[in-house]
Amino acid sequence: MTLTAANQVKLPSFMYGTAWKKDETAKLVKLAVEAGFRAIDTANQLKHYDEQLVGDALQTLYQQGVTRDSLFLQTKYTTIDGQDHRLPYDKNADLSTQVKQSMENSLEHLHTDYIDSYVLHGPHYMNRLIDADWEIWAAIESVYQEGKAKIIGVSNFSADQLRDLCAKAKVKPMVVQNRCYAAMGWDKEVRDICRKNQIIYQGFSLLTANGRVLENPTVRTIARRQMAGIAQVIFRFAMQIGMQPLTGTSNPVHMAEDLKSETFTLSDEDVRVIESIAVQRARF
Repeated sequence: MTLTAANQVKLPSFMYGTAWKKDETAKLVKLAVEAGFRAIDTANQLKHYDEQLVGDALQTLYQQGVTRDSLFLQTKYTTIDGQDHRLPYDKNADLSTQVKQSMENSLEHLHTDYIDSYVLHGPHYMNRLIDADWEIWAAIESVYQEGKAKIIGVSNFSADQLRDLCAKAKVKPMVVQNRCYAAMGWDKEVRDICRKNQIIYQGFSLLTANGRVLENPTVRTIARRQMAGIAQVIFRFAMQIGMQPLTGTSNPVHMAEDLKSETFTLSDEDVRVIESIAVQRARF
């Protein structure tokens, strides 16, 4: 299965996330690709990711016959507020230069001359965009216009921020990556904006942020009926409501199981029930 961005670029329907993998990053990326994942998410942010180790894994995979054009690589520009002392750019440079330096650093880390998806890791504030955010987005637009990124997007954006960006940007974001809480309707307001603007919604923490849903007896009944695992049901649910889910599992067995989420279909009623469980729990 594939998804199609607004500019007709194709994306795999499932993505492997590399946050918090530390020294295990290269091994786990290699295992994920060997299991069947073709989309890899990372960031140029040593505080939570090791992009260079992702690149090390890619080099090994290329030597084994995996081709660059068979993979979808997504990385991010992270502002100083989201970094530790190990910066991928000159902290004294203007923001546009920082974006350029971070991008060039990512290309070097990942041993490539283009990034499939380049994402702003997050705005400076939770509920509004400031001049610095607009300057960064303009620099990311330039990365796209120069052909160094096939698509561009944002992460950790509120509905108001995304609505504002879509209204005023020269190039609209093509992906949005958010932590997805069932208690917030699976980020319904943001997903609705995405749907209206042909933006692909990427959901992360689908399992870790929604423990109560995983424990729900109705969800477990659906899983038994499908002869599937609970995680598989949640990932399949996410796909059917229009998401590109991320998984960050470190377990090779779970990697293979997660990919099998594409092999069955939930009924419309199952989808409705899973959505309603989340809303009911949020009310009480």
